[in-house]
Amino acid sequence: MKSFLIIGMGTFGHHMCQALCRYKCEVMIVDVNPDALEDMLPYVTEAKVCDCTNIDALRRLDVASFDACFVCVNQAFQACLEITDQLKELGARRVYSKADRDLEAKFLRRCGADAIIYPERDVAERIAVRESSEHIFDFINLSSGCVICEIEPPREWMGRTISEVGLRSRYNLNLIAARSGDDRHFPVLDPNYKFKPEEHVLVLGNMDDIHRVTT
Repeated sequence: MKSFLIIGMGTFGHHMCQALCRYKCEVMIVDVNPDALEDMLPYVTEAKVCDCTNIDALRRLDVASFDACFVCVNQAFQACLEITDQLKELGARRVYSKADRDLEAKFLRRCGADAIIYPERDVAERIAVRESSEHIFDFINLSSGCVICEIEPPREWMGRTISEVGLRSRYNLNLIAARSGDDRHFPVLDPNYKFKPEEHVLVLGNMDDIHRVTT
């Protein structure tokens, strides 16, 4: 069972805690405000009230024992920087730090953050992609421009196989799964799979290439 440390129990910290607990992970939560911890007490392994900008307080948490640490401090970027830096100094295996701007992310990476979380930006981007096209129904941003999109295949693909369409050679896309008639996606492993009317498919590729087939 994996274990995680969440520092800062604002809105994002609460959502992260709830999600990890649903997946049966061990979670320790920390905040300077005891009231912020109260509603999560029945679900977490341990809760601490302390100021994590104090390296001695962090040292007592044994941060190196967690699979990952999440720095979710709200409206206190200096504190976020200090905590991120000290977590790495104390041997934290992996540190996720929350940022609102690219400039903040730049400094957090310099302090050792392994990954940057942009909660509001990522949600806004996902909604914008979905709503800006009549043929894109969901969107997951992976990294370096690589995304997974649920799309409605173009009409000219209907009845043709993946190779006949030239999904990879012509469009630089890979078909992952398809959905037709219900909410469950099923994996597509057969290269002779034919696109069907009223079907949605999950494709992996570059956003520019996906826009080419959905506009």
